[in-house]
Amino acid sequence: MKHIKAVIRPEKLNDVRDALEKAGVCKGVMITDIVGNGSQKGIEQVWRGERYTLDLIPKVVMDMVVKDSDVAIIKKILLEVAPIGEFGDGKIFIYPVEEVIRIRTGETGEKAL
Repeated sequence: MKHIKAVIRPEKLNDVRDALEKAGVCKGVMITDIVGNGSQKGIEQVWRGERYTLDLIPKVVMDMVVKDSDVAIIKKILLEVAPIGEFGDGKIFIYPVEEVIRIRTGETGEKAL
């Protein structure tokens, strides 16, 4: 099993969720609103003639624990659906998961997903 953490643009969240649902590869997801910056170090905007820099950009984190066999499909969906082709499109992190336990039933492993 793997833990996939995807940091994406908030406006792409619904598109990504729809694509994952259509593919049937993600049974559960946790969504967190965050702010941060990456290599672009923020963006400069103009409002009422004045320039200002937003150094913390709103993003969304999607956390999913999935079967090993679904990782490639989820990566493909994220890489196809999430980007708009500009700085700040996000990142994907994949971690091994040692154990999963469903609290209600005590089921373990992939059965607990």
